[in-house]
Parts: sequence; structure tokens; C-alpha cells
Amino acid sequence: MYYTIRHVTRFRYSNPISESMMEVRKQPRTEGDQRCLSFDITTKPKSKVLVYYDSQGNTVHHFGIPRAHTQLEIITQAYVENRIQAPADDLMLDLNTWQGLEDHALNGHDWDYLNSSQFVHSTDLLQAFANEIGLSKQLDPLTLIRQITQAIYDKFEYVPQSTRADSPIDEALATRRGVCQDYTHIMLSLLRWLQIPARYVSGYLFHRTDDSVRSAADASHAWVEAWLPSLGWVGFDPTNNVVVADRHIRVALGRDYADVPPTHGIFKGETQSTLEVAVQVCLADEPLQADQPSKLEGWSVVEGGDVAAVLQQMQQQQ
Repeated sequence: MYYTIRHVTRFRYSNPISESMMEVRKQPRTEGDQRCLSFDITTKPKSKVLVYYDSQGNTVHHFGIPRAHTQLEIITQAYVENRIQAPADDLMLDLNTWQGLEDHALNGHDWDYLNSSQFVHSTDLLQAFANEIGLSKQLDPLTLIRQITQAIYDKFEYVPQSTRADSPIDEALATRRGVCQDYTHIMLSLLRWLQIPARYVSGYLFHRTDDSVRSAADASHAWVEAWLPSLGWVGFDPTNNVVVADRHIRVALGRDYADVPPTHGIFKGETQSTLEVAVQVCLADEPLQADQPSKLEGWSVVEGGDVAAVLQQMQQQQ
């Protein structure tokens, strides 16, 4: 499958800010069965954009606007080939796979994805939820992960803007409401408690017209990848109760959301702010042309005085 992705982030400021600096993680990864064939980033005001790779191999674009401005717009366009295949629905692993996972951990592999992180850790409410859904190692790991995916989907209500980027998992566990980020953090916490290496994936999901998926079509998305012996990294989307395949486009990997926000920046100035975000993912045979007009609709808008808090709120509603 080939996709074109256009992602626009626009900050408006009520008073001019004197300068700003920004990191952007929006470029799809080239890895395995996914290839990013082209990627363009444009900023308004114009800037010199530098690029580097972070510790997880994610592409990071970095730029600064060293002059006064009242608006910042970041436009990215990507053309991606994705041939990721999900494991067969009837595939099961041997119960001895648990021993393989234990050996993997004892050998020091994937340490970051086995231990607690800023938003992924065990709590009393998490343990209560694990008991509620009957979490145990009596099933093989793949079957158990599928059951966890189903349980989170069944027991939580998807409610946009019900949590923030810095919300702890206990907030969603207490209310049984949240967004993709919350679903992902809860599932990561359960898998790491089971000593299954698990990582946070940010990216995009292509929505078909006949889809009944919960996640918003005009936003980025988040899901889980778990490492299993003989299979490697396999993606699971608890928000939509699916095993990840070629409709999920991987952008960045991390321990949790704190490692992979689409935009992360600072500025100088006192101001009121409005943040607008629009995302379009389309099937395509050819990439978008640079001068091709945008057909983005359905901007998501949040207004507020604390631009950092607003940014966190918007970027996590995935």
C-alpha cells in the first residue's frame, strides 16, 4: 500500500513572541516492510531546518525562528510504502515462549522497554485492572497480548480531550475514559509488568470509509509494539482492537509519549495562544507535489493562555 500524508500544525499568538525553537518528529520510519519514499517539511516563517536521529533512530527535524512572529506553521508531506503484515489470526506460540522472554530479559536486551518510564509503570489501580481481566501466564504470550488488547478496548470509552499529555495512567484507569495515548500507556504498563518488551509507537492510521475505528481521522495515532521470540516486534492497537498491519504508518518509537511528541518546543514572550492541527492520510499511487493545494479540512482547535499546556493537550489527542 502507498500513502500520502499531510500534517499541518499551526500556532497563533495574540502578542508577538521574540523567538522560538522547535523539534519535530513527523517523518515516517524506513524500516522492515515500511519505506518513507519522500518527505518534505516547510515552516512559515521560513527557517533553516536541521535533521538528526535520536537514540531510538527516530528522525528529528530541528529549527529556530530568531525573530518576532505571531504565527508559526509547520507543514509536512510524506509518501510512504507500507507492506507490514499482521500475524495470522489463528497463530499461537508455545508456552515455553515465556522462558524465551525471561532469557531475553536476563541477557539485558531491550532494557528500556522492560522497565518503568515517565508514563509507564505499575500502580494499585493497574494491578486491580490486571486482576479484573484475569491477567496470568497460563496462556501463551501472543494470545495473552491479544486478550489484553481486547480487554482495554472493551472496558474503556474513547473520549477526545478527556485527558492531557501529562495525565498519569491512574486518571484513565479511574474514569475508564481516555484517548489513544492512555490506552497505549496502560497496555505498555501491563506488558512490562509481565516482562514482555513493549514500546510506544506514534504514527498515523489510514481510515477507510467503512471503518468503525474509534481514533480520529484528523489526528496522529499511537499504539503498542511488543517483542516476541520468533516473531520480533508486533504491533497492537488497543484503541481499535486490531493487530497492526499495513494501515498503520510508523513514525517514532519510544518508551512512552514523552520520547516521541510530534512537536516539542520553547519560545520567548507572554501571549495567549491558539493551536490548530490537521492531518490527512490518503491512498496514493504518486506522492503529493510541492505546489499541490492542500485539501485538509476539519481543523482541530484549542485555545488557551498556556501554550505549553495547550500543545500537550492537542498533541496527545490521537
